[in-house]
Amino acid sequence: MTDKGQILVVDDNLDLREALSDYLGRAGFEVLCAENGGVMWQLLNDHHPDLIILDIMMPGEDGLSACKRLSRESNTPILMLTALGDADDRISGLDSGADDYLAKPFNPRELVARINAILRRTQKLPQIEALAGKTVRFAHLELDYDGRNLKDADGRRTQLTYGELKLLSLLLERPRMVLSRDELLEMSTGRTAGPLDRTIDNQISRLRRKIEQDVLRPSIIATVRHGGYSLSCDVEVLS
Repeated sequence: MTDKGQILVVDDNLDLREALSDYLGRAGFEVLCAENGGVMWQLLNDHHPDLIILDIMMPGEDGLSACKRLSRESNTPILMLTALGDADDRISGLDSGADDYLAKPFNPRELVARINAILRRTQKLPQIEALAGKTVRFAHLELDYDGRNLKDADGRRTQLTYGELKLLSLLLERPRMVLSRDELLEMSTGRTAGPLDRTIDNQISRLRRKIEQDVLRPSIIATVRHGGYSLSCDVEVLS
């Protein structure tokens, strides 16, 4: 593998795959290519790329579905390719767990710049390891950190995605502290929020559906007006 890392390009357009493979290779990356989601998953059985370039519009499993599944099963950064810069595609991609997006057609130099920026951000992110190997009790729940598994007081279990675990961990490590949306986004993804960025709001909403007993009246993650979000309960690390 080259020093710059390995990139997996997933796109059904053969000409684009070949062009990206050539350009990224000359930029110093090792490149793997897949024409659809099925081939991508096969490659991921044997390879651990540093970043995945994922086209939204593909036959079979589309890019958004693949992105959601990748976000559940790994923490590999994802750069989405969208058609014509469609705003809905960009928002859906970010909500699905993508780290960035680029509209077709694009300048290959911009693609490399965005790849490098994503890799710099993700490599510099603080590793959330304080809870690694621990079981954490909060409110009516116990979190098995390594298993990404929540157990409620009745013994029911819920699986968290990597993104949900990262966001919840940030709150668990700072109970009763107000964290702004910008802080949560930067700490969890390394990305700076735009003026209309609702990534954190959407992630908090999905997380609440898994941890709150009443999502309409949340008691664990509080919304602080003009502030952000706060974990509203004590945290006990059991082991």
